[in-house]
Amino acid sequence: MEHADYVYTKGMKESDLTERLRTGDHGVLALADGDDAYAVPLSYRYDGERILLRVSYHDNDAEKRRYLETTDTATFVRYGGSTDESWSVHIRGPVTRSNRDVDEETLNEWFPPFRLFDEAIEDVEFELYELEPVAVAGRETMD
Repeated sequence: MEHADYVYTKGMKESDLTERLRTGDHGVLALADGDDAYAVPLSYRYDGERILLRVSYHDNDAEKRRYLETTDTATFVRYGGSTDESWSVHIRGPVTRSNRDVDEETLNEWFPPFRLFDEAIEDVEFELYELEPVAVAGRETMD
């Protein structure tokens, strides 16, 4: 790396890490099935103990469900950055379907508006999942 540009990073303080989780609402969930990987951007809510994930299904899309069922340890990443500074939070742990009974009004309070692509809204269903943080790590650019 003699000629590569680089920036030093450091471990994030727990209070900063928690603040990043509490103030965000989007991240990327990485799942696996054997040697195959799958990553999907999702809306989330951090309740202080676990990451709640709003997972959408539409048009008989079974790919997310399949990967959620085959993943023992998922990784959720929330990050931000620019040319001058960057940070990331990685949460690893089991992800399971939530047994919480949550209505649409509560989902609308907890999560930002859902981003539709080519789906018809009446064809979209939501399920709530929980990621239990077993390992949490945060890094940020040094001052």
